[in-house]
Amino acid sequence: MALQVNIRKKFSGFELNVEFETETGCMGILGASGCGKSMTLKCVAGIETPDQGRIVLNGKVLFDSEKGINLPARERRTGYLFQNYALFPTMTVEENLNIVLPGKKRDKLPLVAQQLRRFQLEGLEKRYPSQLSGGQQQRVALARMLLYKPDIIMLDEPFSALDGFLKDTLQMEMLELIRDYSGDVLMVSHSRDEIYKFCDHMMLLSEGKTILKGCTKDIFRRPERMEAAKLTGCKNISSIEKISDYELYACEWKIKLITEEKIGDSIKYVGIRGHNLIPAQGRSEENVMGIELAGFADTPFQRQYLFQNSDDKTASKIWWIQDKIDFEEGMHQNIPSFIRFPKEDLLLLL
Repeated sequence: MALQVNIRKKFSGFELNVEFETETGCMGILGASGCGKSMTLKCVAGIETPDQGRIVLNGKVLFDSEKGINLPARERRTGYLFQNYALFPTMTVEENLNIVLPGKKRDKLPLVAQQLRRFQLEGLEKRYPSQLSGGQQQRVALARMLLYKPDIIMLDEPFSALDGFLKDTLQMEMLELIRDYSGDVLMVSHSRDEIYKFCDHMMLLSEGKTILKGCTKDIFRRPERMEAAKLTGCKNISSIEKISDYELYACEWKIKLITEEKIGDSIKYVGIRGHNLIPAQGRSEENVMGIELAGFADTPFQRQYLFQNSDDKTASKIWWIQDKIDFEEGMHQNIPSFIRFPKEDLLLLL
């Protein structure tokens, strides 16, 4: 079972041009707001029509511009969870579930009751969407979608409207649902944490174009492209001048660095994640920079430092991210005077 997508669609000042194929498990599409993630799902679902290309689900052609095939949404058997859940506001929970099932009402009742139990919605049958919490609305939307028995589940920013505690709870429930589901799952998000948590494979989308596809963990480990490194959360990126096969000059950081990986002629940038920088005792080690504190900020469980190259105040600042061991004030006073860029953690980027 697989989804194959190769489509183009032009808008004013924007062109969607994506190509990918799902594999076993959950496939993620990661990108910034406005990059074309939701539009891709809508094209698969039949809500929007590409200008050209082809969409095939489990061997069934949903769209083919050359052959003039464009199945209506009702014939595609795609389950789409919208960002706002798209529940019918004038229907109760029970009625929202009933509407997707064919046949007579008495035949639907056992299936609806089973779904209400599965998604912990018992007692809410007669309520309208406006009387439900965000989490309850999402459960109703998921229950309705699965009653339809779709060949593919498509999740469009499913947690964007939820608060922190509820989001964490529903993410665990969603993980269980995905594991139990036998069909394909396609999820779009601007959150790299959500994509990493849910998706075995992923595609990176930037300004409507596919820039990288592959195993999720591999892409986070070695993003290969500068845009991919940014999308996966790398804060430290500099253009380079190649010195030799294993040495470069990081132009923005004003430092020479030795690399473990051979520097190809097409490499234009070097990156390193803030967690991978290591305090150093002095300049006797390779890839060491003298630093001065330029600022810091706290998150609940991390402290993020900004360092300035102490030898060149024109250099771009460097992010160093540390998990908090204790929460005493004045932690920033104990920062090192030198920081090392481990060569095995340097990201060579196109």
